[in-house]
Amino acid sequence: MSIAKKSAILLFGIWVCSAAVAVAAQGEGNQDAEYEITVTGAREAEKKSETSSTVTMVKEKEISDVKPAHPSEIVNRVPGVLVTVTGGEGHMTSIRHPSTTSSVYLYLEDGIPIRSTGFFNHNALYEVNMPQAGGIEVTKGPGSALYGSDALGGIINSLTRPAPLEGEAEINVEAGSAGWARSLITVGDTWGNHGIRADINSTHTDGWRDDTNYDRQSMTLRHDGVVLDSVAIKSVLTYSNIDQQTAGTSRVSEEDFLNNPEKNYTPISWRKVEAIRFSVSADWETADSLFNITPYVRKNTLDYLANWSLSYDPAILKSGNDSLGLLIKYRRNLGATTKIIAGVDIDNSPGFQTEEQIKPEKDGKVYTGYTSDGTMHYDYDVTYTGISPYLQLESGLTDQLHLSLGARNDSMTYDYTNNLDAVDTGSHRRPANTSVSYSQLTPKAGLVYQFSNTFNGFVSYKNAFRAPSQSQVFRQGKSENTVNLKPVKVDSYETGVRWTPTNGTQVELSVYNMVKKDDIISYTHPDKSSEVMNAGQTTHQGVELGAKVELADTASLHVAFSYAEHKYTDWIPKAGEDLSGNEMSSAPKLVANAQLSYKPDFLAGASLELEWIKMGESWMDDANTEKYDGHDLFNLRIGYTIGPVKLYGRVMNLTNEKWATLASYSAYGGREFAPGDPLSFFGGMTYSF
Repeated sequence: MSIAKKSAILLFGIWVCSAAVAVAAQGEGNQDAEYEITVTGAREAEKKSETSSTVTMVKEKEISDVKPAHPSEIVNRVPGVLVTVTGGEGHMTSIRHPSTTSSVYLYLEDGIPIRSTGFFNHNALYEVNMPQAGGIEVTKGPGSALYGSDALGGIINSLTRPAPLEGEAEINVEAGSAGWARSLITVGDTWGNHGIRADINSTHTDGWRDDTNYDRQSMTLRHDGVVLDSVAIKSVLTYSNIDQQTAGTSRVSEEDFLNNPEKNYTPISWRKVEAIRFSVSADWETADSLFNITPYVRKNTLDYLANWSLSYDPAILKSGNDSLGLLIKYRRNLGATTKIIAGVDIDNSPGFQTEEQIKPEKDGKVYTGYTSDGTMHYDYDVTYTGISPYLQLESGLTDQLHLSLGARNDSMTYDYTNNLDAVDTGSHRRPANTSVSYSQLTPKAGLVYQFSNTFNGFVSYKNAFRAPSQSQVFRQGKSENTVNLKPVKVDSYETGVRWTPTNGTQVELSVYNMVKKDDIISYTHPDKSSEVMNAGQTTHQGVELGAKVELADTASLHVAFSYAEHKYTDWIPKAGEDLSGNEMSSAPKLVANAQLSYKPDFLAGASLELEWIKMGESWMDDANTEKYDGHDLFNLRIGYTIGPVKLYGRVMNLTNEKWATLASYSAYGGREFAPGDPLSFFGGMTYSF
């Protein structure tokens, strides 16, 4: 049966279920169930029940209770989300797409992109102070008409915490396995119409694998206020500094994975990151309109020795960009149930990229050092400029039916200056000075139907794209021409239902089918020459289920489940090799996460949570010849609050399972695995005053 037919059956089936459950739901449940509010889809608060997208909100309390040491420990609780560890707080993300380092996701902080288009970093979440966030919203599938390039698989929006209305302070210290030490400090107060909150995060770990120590310092400073009696102001300054000796996704042989998983073949690799962001958001709101203007500045630098290319293209890479941007939005209410949102995003981001050749030294499988003669493969400046107007209509067609229509047009330019000579032969070709422009219109449409007060369903179509990154365009490699690369495009169809029978019980089910076209692949010609080109097409479809159930006054269950299929539909990476029809590697069909929480009534202030993480089998290679069996992990979290003091502990990988964050197979290297964390212990104390 074709993918299209299977998807149609799934879509029809879910709506049959919708009708059946709606009938059962009529007259039942809590008619006063609290509406859940989201902010990502419309760039302002709106009812989740009126959104034609699958949006999951991780609230501040859950983040505080979990106290994630890595972003994966909190966002993987969202159905259909799999974030894997690549060392320190580095990560690769899988949302409706296999785990990848490609720019198919958009990372935001308070609705502002963490990085500029073209300067994507798959580790971007380590540039966010996530343990002290005020919430995390995950929108799955392509971004709405209000967001542009990169939002193909999904959006992760981290929210900062507002200033407290009254004075408060909190100190959290914790320690754990492998030299883990972290302190989190927050303090804030409000005086009249103005309040301030400061959050500070200092983290260190020696790393459980050889030579994988990690240090970070983060700060978030937020001001909330009212001026001119009616204008709400929010100012946010964030800073992160990261210094990491990393194994990253450095895989080891199957023998070392089983017997010496702490071994690191690339101990000479490192990564240094600095990220600064500052924004001021001003809202003028009347009874029937809202005008928002948000200017912002960003500064990102990344300096690293790439461990994955030591065997074929060893180099030290440096990149960075400074951004000056402006978000303007106007919302006009047209009656009680209709509103129009119009706006424009402007981004000017000058940046640079250098690549210095090194000569590594090796002892067996382990790289022990390197030398450099100063040879530069790349040294260029590139400025990204984007002007993107958008328009979105939200309308209640009837008391039960809500319509959403939107479109965005992105006009983008890379202005490139080569600081070295142009080269048109060899393995490190360099284009001459040039400008490259893209223009892309992305529409969306959605319908939400309110079957009852507690049950609704939606259908949607979304089109999205991602522009080639600046490094894909201007780090030419062996290709004859990369300047002519086109944007990658996606068409996504989705339907889902949401049921909230009581305040303590929520169920959300969604089905999606997404086709990615004009994907960028590296094609090897019969003469062994290679060419980067737009020539790939893939299909992604799946089912996602999220449920929160109050089992009793003292116990609750949270389940996140997804079953997905990711396939090459047109993929020929080299002459004589056609992978069309194969499943994509690093793409487990089954991913699940469940937490059973218990707060005993015989011991006030105590809490206990048992978490189960399930990842099913996946192909280790795109030829579909070798499989990783998957894994089951169990984590235990305990806490006890006495007045202003909370004591807590967590045991990660309770059964000391041998598992891999990434597994691959090649004829050259055989079966290789990036080992996941072993049994680990953490404990800490929080004092609030």
